[in-house]
Amino acid sequence: MDDGFRFRVLGPMQVLRDGAELRICASRELAILASLVLNAGRAVSVDRLIETVWTECAPPSARRQIAICVSRLRRILGAGVIETSSPGYLIRPAPDSIDWLRFQSLVARSRGEAAGKNREEAVRLLREALALWRGNPFEDIRGLRYDVARMEESRLEAAEACLELEIELGHHHQVIPELLALVAEHPFRERVRAQLMLAQYRAGRRADALRTYQETRRYLRDQIGLEPGPALRHLHERILRDESGLMRQPAHQAGMVVPSQLPPRVVPFVGRREELAALDAVLRPDPEMALPGTTVLSGPAGIGKTALALRWAHDRADWFPDGHLYADLEETEPAAVLGRFLRALGVPRADIPADLDEKVALFRSWTARRRMVVVLDRAADAAQVLPLLPGGANCRVIVTSTDPLDELVARQGAHREFVRPLATEAARELAGLLAGPAGAQAVTDLLARSSGNPLRLRMGAARIGSRAVSVTRSVTTSVTTGSG
Repeated sequence: MDDGFRFRVLGPMQVLRDGAELRICASRELAILASLVLNAGRAVSVDRLIETVWTECAPPSARRQIAICVSRLRRILGAGVIETSSPGYLIRPAPDSIDWLRFQSLVARSRGEAAGKNREEAVRLLREALALWRGNPFEDIRGLRYDVARMEESRLEAAEACLELEIELGHHHQVIPELLALVAEHPFRERVRAQLMLAQYRAGRRADALRTYQETRRYLRDQIGLEPGPALRHLHERILRDESGLMRQPAHQAGMVVPSQLPPRVVPFVGRREELAALDAVLRPDPEMALPGTTVLSGPAGIGKTALALRWAHDRADWFPDGHLYADLEETEPAAVLGRFLRALGVPRADIPADLDEKVALFRSWTARRRMVVVLDRAADAAQVLPLLPGGANCRVIVTSTDPLDELVARQGAHREFVRPLATEAARELAGLLAGPAGAQAVTDLLARSSGNPLRLRMGAARIGSRAVSVTRSVTTSVTTGSG
């Protein structure tokens, strides 16, 4: 056959030769050509062509009329396109000249890529295949209804396979509108409804996922008197239990930047060996031990809670290879903090929901399988902290607060450490480091005024340093003036 021919059957049928469309208006000729194209390379019997054109009401002259129609098609298409081959006719298309065959080839190639774990390429091939569809094929040809059903089933299976791969790649936000349209178009396909539920759940829309199940159950019972199938029921139960396996996230890409938001360590830092050891014991990521994921450092202002939290988080940074998040919660709303955390984790700004509950669910989905440490500094109460707790069993959280956060301990089983003033020797060491050349009397005065509170020690040392600089400048000015 001439390589210039293109046959488009994935929608209203079109025949192109060298880019120009050939007009075939007669319904019988279109039905015959469609049957030959769908069976390209194979002979189609005259009896089959009669059935395609007239279904069950063929006239006595049907065979003669088929021959007349084929003759007309040969005049339009040119000699040699339609061959006579017992018991009927056939066409031999050039490779890729029929969009239906190209669709099948692309889908087959995508299966091979998916089997080789190359999901991105598999999705690209499936999207290219699905883009070939321009509408419903052969709407006016009743004799091809079974062929149309087979083609439509292939299209739906390709769409489902593509969407499933995209959900696995973490594109759940993007595919939800397409899944909603597919559910509306094919309400009995439970696989599509399951994909919609999973995508909604991973996008932080748990309530929508559960609502989708209830709507599915109601529809199936009303229409055919059946409950949803076992796969859909099992997914529903897993969503109700918030199983961590549902919250699979995209694999890290090579060179991906891991968030490292910890502020610099507070220096100099002395003492606190017992407190650091206690944090080691309770915050070590250990799948064999049921350790609390959250520790509260509570104590009065300036006692060194933040310095302790940052010292431990920096020293144990290698325990948390998937990232270190930090937020100062003083006069900060959880929604704003979640937005910053999600962006730091790689969630595109456009994919971050506005609703707080959806932000919380999305944050927990993205942290479900990570080993991370989160430092929440200067928390006012438990209500401010609860939305910011990650979802992973190997995530650890340190909260600092002047409030003991009893509710967080009661509701989340958080461990609590009351941070006390520095011991005498540690306070003396810190005062000596801070006072520098100011002398023993300055250290003694610092200790007396601070009562072991590190912030008071630091503020006192800063004032001593300021006075020393002021005196030095004054002396220098006097000497300079006198010598003038």
